[in-house]
Amino acid sequence: MEETLAILSVVIGLPWLILHYITKWKSAPKLTDGDEQMLEELFQLARRLDARMDTVERLVVADSPEFGRVGTDGPRLIADSADDNDTLAEIERKLKERTAR
Repeated sequence: MEETLAILSVVIGLPWLILHYITKWKSAPKLTDGDEQMLEELFQLARRLDARMDTVERLVVADSPEFGRVGTDGPRLIADSADDNDTLAEIERKLKERTAR
């Protein structure tokens, strides 16, 4: 009896489980053209805001050299930070790859 149950679970149960989740995966919502356009607009907005923040930080540091100094030798935020620029450049590269297809 146990052998029969094991064989049935492998022959019937396992394929049913796999096909069930394949169906769920294929019926999951995908990004529409409108969604992709909105993401691209948000990315461009993030680039502009990053540039604005860099400008504001440079202006504030120029007016008040003590800006953001909390026990350190430099400003709290560094204008044109490489970390956030690298992240935005990576996103931009992926966006160009997607639109090239």
